[in-house]
Formats: sequence, structure tokens, C-alpha cells
Amino acid sequence: MSKYFYGRIGQALLVLWAAFTASFVLLLALPGDAVLIKFLNPDMGLGPKEIADIRASYGADNPVWDRYLHTLWNFLGGNFGYSMQAGVPVSQGLATNLPPTLRLASFGFAVALLLAVALSFLSNIARFAWLRAAIQSLPSLFISVPVFWLGIMLIQVFSFRLGLIPVINPGKWEGLVLPTLTLAIPISAPLAQILMRNIDEVLTQPFVTVARAKGATRNWVLWRHVARNAVLPTLTIAGILFGELLAGAVVTESVFGLNGLGSLTQQAVGNQDTAVLQAIVVISAAAFVLINLAVDLLYPVLDPRLRIKLGN
Repeated sequence: MSKYFYGRIGQALLVLWAAFTASFVLLLALPGDAVLIKFLNPDMGLGPKEIADIRASYGADNPVWDRYLHTLWNFLGGNFGYSMQAGVPVSQGLATNLPPTLRLASFGFAVALLLAVALSFLSNIARFAWLRAAIQSLPSLFISVPVFWLGIMLIQVFSFRLGLIPVINPGKWEGLVLPTLTLAIPISAPLAQILMRNIDEVLTQPFVTVARAKGATRNWVLWRHVARNAVLPTLTIAGILFGELLAGAVVTESVFGLNGLGSLTQQAVGNQDTAVLQAIVVISAAAFVLINLAVDLLYPVLDPRLRIKLGN
């Protein structure tokens, strides 16, 4: 167990290092210069000497390896550098914009899980074949819907047509309803598909046949025996999809005009603020890695077979 535990942590740290290195190299290859974008403006009245001093203060002309090691060391210490455009520490912008994105992503993930579980079990307890087929076809429909289009349609229906949720100045929680649904519906599709397939596979196992032979009803067997065995493989894909959820949150925030990592990313891309962009990439990668690490570490706890295998 200890070998499995430390092995997974080592892999997580390796992925984080790879994400940091890849983001550093790719951002370094971007055309343009953030210092010149901000300070090479005739209205500012700065000459070549002043601009050279500013570049030196930011370390923009230092050797690449020196900048890489310096940035890596700062990241390890929780220092994400300074925003070139805002002129404040990157951590200050993240402290303002990260919580709304995490809140939206968490709600979207929870609703996606509820939708996936509901669709999977409804498709198995439905009495009519046409109803089961209709429910099983919903995930294919959900996964094919673009996030931005879905958000616009939800605004059209619930805000403009029905007038249930205001678009301008909604309440704190009221304003999260439509963005949460926009995130949750596409993400719930692969979860529901995998859960449906797992339920069908578990229903063919001998222990289900024995339980039914003893007089247990299908619904009782489904909730008592099948659910736990079918949910376990779904945890892996759920952890992977959380990374897509963060990416979808950026698009959703743009559609609904929410302040979060989406707006911060747009501003950083437009201004080529590499310090902000790299911090967002690393934080997103860290969230993705931590979720998947938690799933990997939960598997031996939830599945006795894996615990026995690791014990051997």
C-alpha cells in the first residue's frame, strides 16, 4: 500500500513539473513582448534607457535557463510573480478571480454527477422499452451540444422567454443556476454513458443472478448490490472530466459575463501577460492532478479486491 501511495504522489508531482515546463516553453515561444506592449507607448514618454531599465527589473533579458529556474523556485514558494499589465502580484488577481471559478466548477460537477446517476438508474428501472431507449439516447445528445450554444439557449428560454432568471444583476446564487446547468449537462453525458455500461455489465454477474433467485426484486438488487460495483470504474473518468470542467468554466464565464479565471485569462492573452497565463495553467493542472490523485488513493479504500492485490 505504501508503494502504491508514494508511487501515485510521485506521478502527480511529475505531471505538475511537466505542466509547468510545457507552459513556460510555450509562453516563451509566443510572438511579441509584454514589456513593449505596455511601455512602448508614445503617450508614456519613455525612452530606450527607461524601457531597458524596466526590462532589467522584470528579468526579461536574462538567460532562458536563469528565468526558468527562477520562476520554478518562485512557484514552489507560492510566488507567481507580478502581472505586467496590472502591476500587482499575480496572486492578488488569482485571489479575486479563482474562488468564483472554483465555486462554479464545483456546482457544475455535483449537478453533472446527479444527472448521470439519475439517467443511468432511470434507464434501468423504466418499464417501457421505448422509454429506456429515449433515456439512453440523452447522453449522446448532451455530449454533442457546444457549451457556448447551450448557454445562449438557456438564457433565451429561462431569461428572455420565461423571465425566471434575470440576466442583468441576478442574485449571488440565482446567477449560478444557468451557468451551472451549462457546465453540467455536457459533462454528465460521458459519466452517464459509462455508468450505464457498467450497470449492464454488473447485472450479468453471478452474484446478481443468485440474489434474484433468492427472491430479490430488480430494483432492490440494483440499489443494494449493483450500484457500488458500477460506480467504482466511473470515478476514473469523473476525475479526468474535472479538467474539462475547468476549461468549460472559462467558456461559460465568457457567455454569462462572470468574473473568474475566464475573464482573467482573456485579459492576460490580449496583453500577453505571461506570468498570469502561466499561473492559470499551473493552477488548472494542479486541480486536475489533485482530483485524479484523490480518485487513485480512494480506489483501494472502496474496492477490497484492489486492497488485497496491493497487499500481496
